[in-house]
Amino acid sequence: MNAQGMRRKALRAAFPHTIPIFTGFWFLGLAYGIYMNVSGFSFWYPMLMSLTIFGGSLEFLAVSMLLSPFAPVQTLVVTLMIQARHLFYGISMLDKYRGMGWKRFYLIFGMCDESFSINYTAEIPEDVDKGWFMFWVTLLNQFYWVSGSTLGGVLGSLIAFDTEGLDFVMTAMFVVIFLEQWLKEKKHYTALIGMGAAVACRLGFGADSFMVPTMVCILLLLTLGRKPIEKAGGLV
Repeated sequence: MNAQGMRRKALRAAFPHTIPIFTGFWFLGLAYGIYMNVSGFSFWYPMLMSLTIFGGSLEFLAVSMLLSPFAPVQTLVVTLMIQARHLFYGISMLDKYRGMGWKRFYLIFGMCDESFSINYTAEIPEDVDKGWFMFWVTLLNQFYWVSGSTLGGVLGSLIAFDTEGLDFVMTAMFVVIFLEQWLKEKKHYTALIGMGAAVACRLGFGADSFMVPTMVCILLLLTLGRKPIEKAGGLV
């Protein structure tokens, strides 16, 4: 089989795995694009941010960062905290990405939760090139997100409708992520630590400055209490 045939075969094998991601990414992408437009940004912003950042939760949060006073240190810390999980994703994929050639650079850049989940767990047929399979999974998922957010930005500028409360989609997304993690945990020590730290820092630092202290507290508490929590079955 020639190189073009291998690429096509890998695409056919990868596409079905990404269909559920398509539905979720398009809905959230549309909401994100509209949210950006409502916040005063043209469709170029969600399109370019989706292409370069490609981090859903971070992109939603970036809207408020762009509208807030210039705070580079806080922005850097928040970004690292939100996306820190990708450090562990990357470590897990070191062996799988070995020998991928130029494709591994895009695979590293384009890794998101969903692409990692598919590429790490999918049973790739023996006659399908693994590198191209993972490449297509990553590219398709990013295409879904970029196209959805761009379309949302365009529709937001063309269609006049009441968008009051649309910015709550970010809060709703984080609530869903929290609930999914809550259901996965056998015991809820980590979730309770997160809620407790958030409440304490909210009371101590105020609504405008509690996020970074909260993340630092959570990181310290989980690091120091990791072994007891693991023994108690509180980590999955």
